[in-house]
Parts: sequence; C-alpha cells; structure tokens
Amino acid sequence: MKAGSNTVRATSATAAGGPNLDSLTVGESPSAADWSVSMVESTMARYSPSQIGGWSYPVGLYLYGQYLVYQRTHDARYLSYIKSYVDRFVDSGGNIGQSFNNLDSMQAGRLLTILHHETGQARYQKAAKKIRDRLGTYPRTSEGGFWHSTSDSRRSQLWADGVYMVNPFLVEYGKEFGDSTYTSNEATMQLAVYGGHLQVGSGLLKHAWDESRDASWSDPKTGLAPEHWCRAIGWYSMAIVNVLDAVPADHPRRAQLLTLLRNLAAGIEKYQDPATGRWFQVVDKGSRSDNWTETSCSSMFTFALSRAAQQGYADAHYAQVAQRGYQGVLQKISLGGDGRTNLTDISIGTNVGNYGYYIQRDRKTNDFHGLGAFLIMSEQLRANNSGRGEGK
Repeated sequence: MKAGSNTVRATSATAAGGPNLDSLTVGESPSAADWSVSMVESTMARYSPSQIGGWSYPVGLYLYGQYLVYQRTHDARYLSYIKSYVDRFVDSGGNIGQSFNNLDSMQAGRLLTILHHETGQARYQKAAKKIRDRLGTYPRTSEGGFWHSTSDSRRSQLWADGVYMVNPFLVEYGKEFGDSTYTSNEATMQLAVYGGHLQVGSGLLKHAWDESRDASWSDPKTGLAPEHWCRAIGWYSMAIVNVLDAVPADHPRRAQLLTLLRNLAAGIEKYQDPATGRWFQVVDKGSRSDNWTETSCSSMFTFALSRAAQQGYADAHYAQVAQRGYQGVLQKISLGGDGRTNLTDISIGTNVGNYGYYIQRDRKTNDFHGLGAFLIMSEQLRANNSGRGEGK
C-alpha cells in the first residue's frame, strides 16, 4: 500500500456495531487499477473472435493492444483469441483473401508477424509476405510515398493515418523474417516523405496532402488539407516512435526522423488542454465552444510522448506531459453496471474534411480505435510508472 493513495472501507461490523478492522477491502485509485486487463476481459466477453469484426485496421489495432497485455500477463487466453481471429482469414496453407489495395488493410498484418513469432507456423509468414510483396507494385507519389489507397478517389494522396497502417508492420516484418535492410529503408523514407509534406510550422501535421491538387479539400497551392485532425496526427506520432524503436541507431534517416518527432512533440504539448490533459478533435482550435476532447488521439499522444521521453528521442520533460495526458484519458474509462469497461468520446472512422465535418463526427463508446489506442498507452505508462515506483 502506498501512503495517502489508498481507499479503505470497512466491510463488516462487530457485535457492538462498530467496524471490524480485521476485515478490510482495499480500493485502488483509478490510475493504479489494471484497466488494461479489465478492458481486454470486457471486450472478450462482449465479442467472440468470430463476432469482433472483419479484417480491418480498428480490430487489428485493438488486438495488437491485447497482445501487449498478453506479453505482460502471459494469459494464454489473450493470445488464443488473437489466433482464432486471424485464422478466420488465413488458411492452413497461408492463403489470405485480401488484395491489399489500400494501406488500411495492411495494419492487421502486425498480427501475422506476432503469430509467426509466437507459434513458428509458416502459414503466417506466407500471409505476411503477401503484404510485403504487394508494396513492390503499390502506387506511389513522385517522391515514393505510398498512396493512401489505389482507388481513384485517393489517387496521389498521402494521409497521416497511412504511415501507421503499414510502417510498424514493415519494421516488425523485417525483424521477424530477416528483411530489415529493406524494411528500415522503406519505413524511414515513408515517414520522411509524409512528414516533409504534412508537418507545418507549429510542428503539427495536416490530415492529408494531395500531390495532384485534385481533391476537393486540397489547397491549390500547397496541396494540404485544411485542418489538424487529432487522430491523424496520433497515427503519425505512434508510427514514428515505433519505427525509431526498430531501425538501427546509425540509420542515415534517423536524424531527420528525430527532428520531425521533436517538432511534433512541441506542437502536441502546446495544444494540450490545460483543464483536462487531453487533446481536442481539431487540435489547434480548442478555444472554440463546439470542439471536444477526443479519447483515441489523447491516448496516442500520451503513448508517443512517454515513449519518446523514455527512449531519449525527445526531452525528458515530455514524460510529465504524458502523465497529464494519461490522467486525462483515465477520466474517460469506467465500469458499467455489468462490470465491464466503458471508454467514451471516441471519434468514429473519419475521412478528410473541414472543421465542421470533424466536429460533427459521432462520439462513440468502446469504438475499437479508442480501445486499441488506450491499451497501447496503458501498457507504456504502466511500465514507466512501475519503473518509478508508481502504479503496480
């Protein structure tokens, strides 16, 4: 027990009616509770592996977060659940019925490398290699940036979201299958190209850029989308940290990525809501009365800043910024009457738009964008806090 931070409640009485101090319940503060385990247990209770959804990046994000909890707890049920989900799409010969014609469809590929690592089964390598091989013919901008999708409506477009959909998978694939020379070069180039176009003077990133300037949202001079949408920036922030964690310390693009990350960290800190510790749906316009703090991006920023400070990618003071973010996100999780977790104020999946479009997006409870980001944040902050003697 930690002095001053525990709740003690008498749960029985003596014959004289006073509290029986031999029978106590020790209640944890919200920051000490194991919300990761509670969330995984709640989600597994709500959905079987066959009911949780199709092959998609939100489910893939959530299950990657569940894997992080498995790595800490070693609860075999968590890994078995992931395997049962993936085996709906990958047969015994390693065939997977996906065309991988957009970056979003590649994110759940992280689960393929995880399952190969955990089981050694060759079918997961074969399925993962389909993504790796698809990138050889996948369309790119003139500088080599992957289009967000091969569809005509996404032609020549870079979306900040996309760097997370493919690059963490890439560097993990390279490590697992001995292909790190290619994957490190590709992933760092993608982050540099995207960051070079999307990042502006504040350090924040615009949601998207269109090389052709044909998109309705594209500025005719810059090609940029009009707003700083929080989750798009969150995807980029997590991706750049994941890639820096994986590539060699002497990689020639490392310094460039560190500059991008440090500028981004400064922008993220500047626009943190002082009242809640969270971040707004449109990051730089928190003063507008209709703007609202969004839970998934707040989790993503918290993870990225904590990890960047821990690894020395950014100044150590960002650990305190992350702690404020962590406490802010914890205000959005609670237990319902059924004993299961509820995580609120999560923006649904979102295209590129203007301010009004983002503000009017539905705010869901337990959307997988938020659940996955929460678990990634929670496991990072729990580990860091334990190292400092906080939490458990």
